[in-house]
Order: sequence, then structure tokens, then C-alpha cells
Amino acid sequence: MRLLTTISAAAIVAATAATAQDKFELIYSDTVPETDVRTEILRSAFGECLGDGFDFQSYHGATLFKQGTELTAMQRGNLDMGNLAIFDFYNQVPSTSVLGTPFLFRDYEHMRAVYDSDVLADLEAEIEEKAGVKILAYPYIGARHLGYKGDSEVMTPADLQGVKLRMPPGEGWQFVGEAMGATPVPVPFTEVYTAMQTGAIDGQDNGFPATYSMKFHEVMTHMGTTAHLIAANEFTISLDTWNEMNEDQQAKVQECADNFEAELDAETLRLEEELRGKIEEAGVNVYQPDNAAFQEHVLGVYRDSKYSEEWPEGLVDAIVGVGM
Repeated sequence: MRLLTTISAAAIVAATAATAQDKFELIYSDTVPETDVRTEILRSAFGECLGDGFDFQSYHGATLFKQGTELTAMQRGNLDMGNLAIFDFYNQVPSTSVLGTPFLFRDYEHMRAVYDSDVLADLEAEIEEKAGVKILAYPYIGARHLGYKGDSEVMTPADLQGVKLRMPPGEGWQFVGEAMGATPVPVPFTEVYTAMQTGAIDGQDNGFPATYSMKFHEVMTHMGTTAHLIAANEFTISLDTWNEMNEDQQAKVQECADNFEAELDAETLRLEEELRGKIEEAGVNVYQPDNAAFQEHVLGVYRDSKYSEEWPEGLVDAIVGVGM
């Protein structure tokens, strides 16, 4: 059992009946840097929220596990928690690809309404059964936009032909870039700045907060507000770890996960507005592409691909119908 027992050596030797204070240990890993606001909010809104009954240890900047390996680490018992991307589940739960479909959500309000509803209950149950992890929350990390170095504005998918667009490692992520019309290149998040600086890639597709915090705007000239993915991570815990907890501990972890989601949502929305201005002030041309053309093209590519074959019947219509 993952318990840290704070008992003095003298008490052990003496075999006294003194009561030990037990803390439940939770080891967490993600790729976000130590200095990122998301790390600060995680440690305060979740870690401090847990209180004295837990020992929450978070590791950032991919220092503990590389991007894309967190799920496997949880399944092997080497990690308790992670903030995963939906594509991390694809190989084991192909039906999850529906949530990574560009232009699935209309806007932030629609995305949040979907995750707060019960339309994903069956999909979440399938994830628990096949991947052995439980999704606690869906913290919003911003809408993803096209950020790149070039001489002209990318207005339609045709304009992305031949553009080397960084996408996170993983088949599902790569297909997003392909569907957008670009040539996708797998690059770990922590290596994107150097890859753009050296010309190994032409662009990336993070939102305003991630683009600014990682200083990507220093090595790009344009940012097209495609908002092709209204992105939320999957704040996830190993089922083995979850099942080791009693009901009170589980309730506390869920309460704090909800707290983390709410605080990160609010901060991300604030930062999106603020940092767009700062990126523009830095000289990046922030403009509006022809998103209708992108939507028509991208959804057509997905409908004709293997990914739509894995979509649970009726789920896309149910998602689109939320809030209508």
C-alpha cells in the first residue's frame, strides 16, 4: 500500500503502541515547466487542497517521465497521476479519438457543458476498463491555433501544403496535422522552440498561454486563430491507486481535482485574452483564417478515415447537441 508512515525509529525499536500518522502518497508527472502557471495552480488548487492526509509530489518539465509515456507508467505502477492528452489513450481505447477531432466543440462553453454532462459516461467507463485509469477532471488548457514562421498568412488548408507542422508524438496527434493540410512532424513539447529556431519545423499549434510561456512567439511570425481544438487535458489517476483509497480519500481527491479544473479554466480564459495582446505586441501577426474552409476540409478527412470507424455510434451527434 502506498503509505508513508511517519514513525520514529525509536518507536519501531521499542515496539510501542504509539499511533502513527499516515499520509497517502501521490506521485504526479507532466511535461509543463516548473515556472508555468499551470504548475502553480496544480500545486495550490490540487496539492494544497488535499491537506495533511496526503503527500502530493509533482514532477514537471518531463523530468520524471517523457511526454507520451505517463499512461504506461501508471499502468505499470510507477506513477500515480498525470495530466494526459486524449490521444494518449488511442492505442488502447481507439474510440477516444472522437474527443481529439478538430472542430468538434463550438467554443469553450460548449466544451465545458459536454464534460459536465453525462454524454461521455460510457466512454469513460471504457477507458477505466481497457486502460486501467480514471479521469478525474478535464482542465481547460486553451484553444489551439496555428503558430508559424513564414512570409504569408495561412488562410485555408491548401496554404499548409508542405508546411512542417509540429504535432505531439503519437498517431492521433499526427493525423490532426495531416487533416489540417500540413506535413506533421513529431516533436516533444520541450524541444519545440529549438526545432522552430533551427528550421526543423515551420510551426506548431499551441494556444496563446502555452505559446507565450514557452516563448514560441520569439521564433514565429504569424498566428492564425483556427481554434481547431478546444483543448482540455485528462487529469488522470491510476485505478490501482484510486482503489487503494478509502471513500473519504477518494472524495477528497475528486473534490480537489474539481477545484483544480475550475481554477485552471478561469486562469486559462484570462490568460488567453491577456497573452494574445502580448504576442501581438512582440510583433507576431495574429489574424483570422478561413475557419469554415478548414472545418469543411478537416471533418471531411476524418469522415473518410479509420478514426471515424472507432467513434461510438451517436456520440458525435450527442456532443453537438449539448447546449443546443
